[in-house]
Amino acid sequence: MLSQSIEDYIKAIWTLSEGKEDKYAVSTNVLASHLMTSQASVSEMYKRLADKEFIDYIPYQGGSLSPKGRQLAVSLIRKHRLWEVFLHAKLGFGWEEVHDIAEQLEHIHSHELTKRLDAFLDYPSIDPHGDYIPDAEGNIPKQRAKPLTELTIGGVAKVVGVLDSNSKLLSLLSQKGIGLGTSLCIQSILPFDDSRVLTLNEKQSAELSYKACELILIQENR
Repeated sequence: MLSQSIEDYIKAIWTLSEGKEDKYAVSTNVLASHLMTSQASVSEMYKRLADKEFIDYIPYQGGSLSPKGRQLAVSLIRKHRLWEVFLHAKLGFGWEEVHDIAEQLEHIHSHELTKRLDAFLDYPSIDPHGDYIPDAEGNIPKQRAKPLTELTIGGVAKVVGVLDSNSKLLSLLSQKGIGLGTSLCIQSILPFDDSRVLTLNEKQSAELSYKACELILIQENR
């Protein structure tokens, strides 16, 4: 059985390389920053992961997931997002609360539990943050959304996801009445800091910083 540390590294490499070209190498300093650890620790773990054939590692360049490594990473992502759905939909946790709990639950090593959890939840396709859940074969649809910053004044769209599961961001959005499925219309863009003044669901008004808008994924109404 693999240690939680190894699984955390594998998932982190996947997260940092998602959407990049095949065999994208994550450098030691980038991974160290992401995991808030030292580059020496990352280098040592990269060697261990390479010995176990989870990554292809080139010193001073970084590591990229092997097919075996990607399979493990996607399995962890699948479990994590299914647990987030369970915590949110069945236990009533807010979308700002589920990530940290799911980080613990994703390390349960039971294929049968994952299979039954998926069935119990009626095979969900997205998690509470709008991220696609890998299916049992490891397939993940490509995200076709765009950040809210690309919506022009007068444009109307709906929220389909967030790029960061940071609890402070999610709490802020909840306080402003913004969640998955919320309809947004940009009324104006403030010249000082590019904050957006929005109308939500055709009634209430809200203001969001440019930084927050960058992290909100939308699909524009056509």
